[in-house]
Amino acid sequence: MLFQESIELPMPDARVVYFPALFNAAESNALLEELKTTIAWRQDDIRMFGKWIPQPRLTAWYGDAGKSYKYSGITMQPMPWLPVLLDIKARIEPLSGTVYNSVLLNYYRGGSDSMSWHADDEPELGANPVIGSVSFGAERMFHFRHNATQVKQHLVLGHGSFLLMAGPTQHHWQHQIPKTQRAISERINLTFRVII
Repeated sequence: MLFQESIELPMPDARVVYFPALFNAAESNALLEELKTTIAWRQDDIRMFGKWIPQPRLTAWYGDAGKSYKYSGITMQPMPWLPVLLDIKARIEPLSGTVYNSVLLNYYRGGSDSMSWHADDEPELGANPVIGSVSFGAERMFHFRHNATQVKQHLVLGHGSFLLMAGPTQHHWQHQIPKTQRAISERINLTFRVII
């Protein structure tokens, strides 16, 4: 495998490694278009502050049979893997040291689509989940916040990038994709996971 440029973020109680250009521009453009048209996107309602509201993004869940995922009052049953998802998965697994069995896809249609503060710490993800996050499309700011100290870390996730979150990260840090008033185009993010 070719050497991939990476940056390990200086975050205590975490292991976070960023690969700014795992996929080149031509690959990233093609994958963005394929994902837009082949994924079965949906918009579920989620429970927040005692109310049911539409998620501020589109989502989809693919994976091995029986690997369902629950969050924010939603239970997602996996759709069968598509070749494009298996190709992306095969690119990141050697860097992750993990074989993923599922992926959550998020389609951010513009700056008003977002993801609020959360950790990927659901019981079905295990004790120290390894999350492999791939981004295509518009750059978006990604925020981390330490649970105890409230220290924040910011990172811009670029087109064709890969972010690996492992070790105790999800126990000690939350993350978000905030809304922005800037006029930005669409972005698709894939977070590969292991459902136990």
